Amino acid sequence: MTRDWAVSVFVVWRGRVLLHRHRKLGLWLPPGGHVEPHELPDDAAVREVLEETGVSVELVGDRPVDAPGPRQLVRPRGVQLEDIAPGHQHVDLVYLARPVEPYGGSLADGEEGLGWYAGDEARGLGLTPEMAAWVDLALRELG
Repeated sequence: MTRDWAVSVFVVWRGRVLLHRHRKLGLWLPPGGHVEPHELPDDAAVREVLEETGVSVELVGDRPVDAPGPRQLVRPRGVQLEDIAPGHQHVDLVYLARPVEPYGGSLADGEEGLGWYAGDEARGLGLTPEMAAWVDLALRELG
């Protein structure tokens, strides 16, 4: 069994969640991807959202202590193990985030199936039950 670390980021702005239709999988997903070697998960989450959508974000979540010393990373909202292919899995760190303000609502040009969706709109996309649950959680907590 091989495993890679990955991140998924549910970005919420004005009561809408940022989703895209994944080209290879044909599924509606949040921005995300692999954590590169020697990269921190927080940095990977911010990088993936910017690369895929053109949106600069700040992660939302607990940092255990606010004191001088080691850098405190954001605690992911969830951690899940995903079967990707036979013999291969992703350990997916699931984050919540907001756009860095001021934000005007623009997204990366040329990305088909990329947009901001309210809860009913998102569910109308045919989300998997897992994605629908995450969208509901993100909108409830950040919407």
